[in-house]
Amino acid sequence: MNPEVDKYLVDGCMRCKLGGTPECKVNDWREELHQLRRITLDCGLTEELKWGVPCYTFKGSNVIIVSALKEYATLSFFKGALLNDAHKLLDKPGENSQASRLIRFTSVEEIVGKEAIIKAYIFEAVEVEKAGLKVKFKKNPEPIPEELQQTMDENPQLKASFEALTPGRQRGYILHFSQPKQSKTRYARIEKCIPQILAGEGLHDYMKRRK
Repeated sequence: MNPEVDKYLVDGCMRCKLGGTPECKVNDWREELHQLRRITLDCGLTEELKWGVPCYTFKGSNVIIVSALKEYATLSFFKGALLNDAHKLLDKPGENSQASRLIRFTSVEEIVGKEAIIKAYIFEAVEVEKAGLKVKFKKNPEPIPEELQQTMDENPQLKASFEALTPGRQRGYILHFSQPKQSKTRYARIEKCIPQILAGEGLHDYMKRRK
């Protein structure tokens, strides 16, 4: 068990102003996160802290992330698109996600009840790594908007957080920021999304909260 993950389970990822406060999302899903951590460690993966959240690796390759969002706790598979998903549990983090897939949980009982299935998914993800399988990404034809590039150049933390997002999440933001014709509107969209990018969330999560 990694002591940095122990700290995450108390204070959160610390990538936004809510870190270390009662409003941090980790506080809403702490018991669920503990259960997901236990199950993942039972599968023999190495526990690390990357991008401020628990990341589980196999021989140096990223396999799973355990994290908390506003409405649920998640188990996210880096190459989830390659899993069979026999029980139809996997969802895309965002509309344009190509590789990653996640399972949403809203109770400890749900996690415990599906423990055997969760472990089967994790073991399958490990087999994907053992086989050296890779997701074939579709190339993004959309360039990074000038306004986004300038904002990231002025904010290294934002740049690092954006680059840590999955390719699908990056593309979702790029499309969203590129739509307005006026530059000032593009800047406005970017400013509104900065907290979500710093928190490691995709546009889909942000738009869902706005409804």
